Amino acid sequence: MHISEGVLSVHTLAVGAACAAIGVAAGLKKMEIDKVPRVGIVSAALFVSSLVHINVGPTSVHLVLNGIGGLLLGLELFPAYLVALFLQVLLFQFGGLAVLGVNTSTMALSGIIGGYLGRRIINSGKPPWLGGAIAGGVGVVLAGVFTALALAFSGDVFVVTAKLVLFAHIPVVIIESLIGAFVMTFIFKAMPSFVGECKKWE
Repeated sequence: MHISEGVLSVHTLAVGAACAAIGVAAGLKKMEIDKVPRVGIVSAALFVSSLVHINVGPTSVHLVLNGIGGLLLGLELFPAYLVALFLQVLLFQFGGLAVLGVNTSTMALSGIIGGYLGRRIINSGKPPWLGGAIAGGVGVVLAGVFTALALAFSGDVFVVTAKLVLFAHIPVVIIESLIGAFVMTFIFKAMPSFVGECKKWE
């Protein structure tokens, strides 16, 4: 769900860069030293998951994992995404430096919202797999919405592409919901202390 260079308007790029700067600063401020390994692992997963693209017309789809990342990290998802996307630009020319702020903002913000909803569900006493499924699905849906809005605000010529981005990611929403359910079921069995972490983040 990367937006390429030369597509977005200047004001959209500026808003995205400002949002990313604020988010990364907040994430770094909140990050505790014992959370650094987790942030690194999630960042690596985000980096790898989006390397395999399937082209769908003028856009492409891939695993996002932002909702699951938001469930595991919270605000620390911003710096995790910044590193992952920067390395993709540097090594594989995915996206671009000019749109790095927008791509970071659309992916991280949507993931944090999805993760928050997932934590609320888990804290309400519902099964962990349900929280993971909601986080995974909502993260992808909102990432598609935010990406589509960034394209739509950059000119009428991109409205059709924005709609295609939303429709193309419907299968990804289903897949990521299943992955989120599996991941959270595993984590709650392997790391029961995560229950306390979820409550602390509320």
